[in-house]
Parts: sequence; C-alpha cells; structure tokens
Amino acid sequence: MSETEKRVPKWYVVHTYSGYENKVAANLKRIVENRQLQEYIVDIKIPIEKVMELKNNKERETERKIFPGYVMVKMLMDDNTRYIVRNVRGVTGFVGSANDPIPLTDAEVEALSVEHIERQEEETVKVGDYVQINDEGFTAPGGGMWTGVVKSIDRDNKTVKVGVVGMYGSETVLEVAIDKVETY
Repeated sequence: MSETEKRVPKWYVVHTYSGYENKVAANLKRIVENRQLQEYIVDIKIPIEKVMELKNNKERETERKIFPGYVMVKMLMDDNTRYIVRNVRGVTGFVGSANDPIPLTDAEVEALSVEHIERQEEETVKVGDYVQINDEGFTAPGGGMWTGVVKSIDRDNKTVKVGVVGMYGSETVLEVAIDKVETY
C-alpha cells in the first residue's frame, strides 16, 4: 500500500482576497484538472446559503457567501499541494501557520455543513428517479430500506414524495427530506 493510499483527504480553509473566492476556486479547479491532481486535491467549495431578498417590493432568492474571503479545499496535504494552493492568484494563505495548515476536525466539517453543501450542489434527484429512502423513520419490514419512484419534488421545503409499493402490492406515497433519498 502506497503512502497516498493510507492518507485520507481532509478539509482545509484557504483565505483569499475579498471578492476573489470564485476566481480562486475556478483557477484551482482548472489547475487540478490540467495537472491531473484529482486524487490529491479532491474537492473545492465556497460555502453559500440561499436567502430571500426584498427589492422593489419583490421577493427574490439570492445566494450569499457564508464565509466571505474563504474557500474550503479537501486535499491530501504535502509540500507540493500546499505550494499549488498557496500560489493561486488571490490566495493569501491557509488557516493555521504558513508551514503547517490546520485541517478542520470532523466536528467542524459537520458544524459548517461542508459535506451537506456538497450534497446540495450535486442534487440530482428528479421526478421518475428510482430512489432508496435512507431515513430510520421509514424502515421496511425486516429492517430494510424502502425503495420507490420520485413522484414530486418540493425544493422550497426540501422534500420529495416517493411512491413505494407495500407488501400487498398497493402503492403508498411517503414524503421525506430530500437529503434522505439516494438514487440508484
């Protein structure tokens, strides 16, 4: 087993010039793709939240950066990857010391919803998809998970209605949180 296989990528926080978050993320993604570094720099996120804004007496949904001036990078830290990230135009450094960036702990990743943000951006559930319900409140007889077809999606309330076929062949529609279903 090589050294890379033993190591697990961790989330690091990169500080950027204000307003450069999108440019830094785009440039870093381009570098990773061009140099084929996907196994070393695994993911790049700019944490955003959707907020309702009232402008000219009209409500509209806009996106706002949760941590302006910061980009989250999931990577295997070594001298080479630290150098690559540190030298992207607009990056001022990592959170932690210059030579020893500090990764986020599992509790911080969960509290900051970094992995949750990832699921939201990659939301691919569509009406008609076959899904598995991964919610303990909806276990099938025998302890398994229910599977069914997505009937409708309520993006505002972040729920989906899934048609499942019960033991006796009749269909029941269950409403569950969108992050509790997984396509298969």
